[in-house]
Amino acid sequence: MELALVILKAIIVIEHLYILWFEMFAWETIGKQTFKSLPADLFPKTKGLAANQGLYNGFLAAGLAWTFFIENSYWQHNISIFFLLCIVVAGIYGGLTAAKKIFFVQALPAILALILIFITQ
Repeated sequence: MELALVILKAIIVIEHLYILWFEMFAWETIGKQTFKSLPADLFPKTKGLAANQGLYNGFLAAGLAWTFFIENSYWQHNISIFFLLCIVVAGIYGGLTAAKKIFFVQALPAILALILIFITQ
C-alpha cells in the first residue's frame, strides 16, 4: 500500500507540474484545446490570470513533492494530507466552476491518495 501511495503522489505531482506548464506557458495553445467551451479570443486576454493559476498549481506540486524528502513518517503523512486536501478543494471548485472534468482529473486522484494515507497509518 505504501508503494501505491508513493506512486499516486508522484503522479499527482507530475500532473500539477503539467498544469503549471500549460497554464503559465501554453495557455493560448493547450488551454484552447483543454477548455473548448471557451471562446478562442478569451485566451490572450486571460493569459496573466491563467499564469497565476499555474503558479498556484506549482506550489501544490512543490508542497506534495516536498513530502518525499521528509523522513519522519508522522510529519510526512500530515503534510501530505494538507497538500492533498488543498488539491481536493481546488479540484472540487474547478469542477463546479470551470469544467466537471477537473474534479475527476485533479480532485479524485488526491481523494484516492488520502484514502491510501488513512489505510496505511
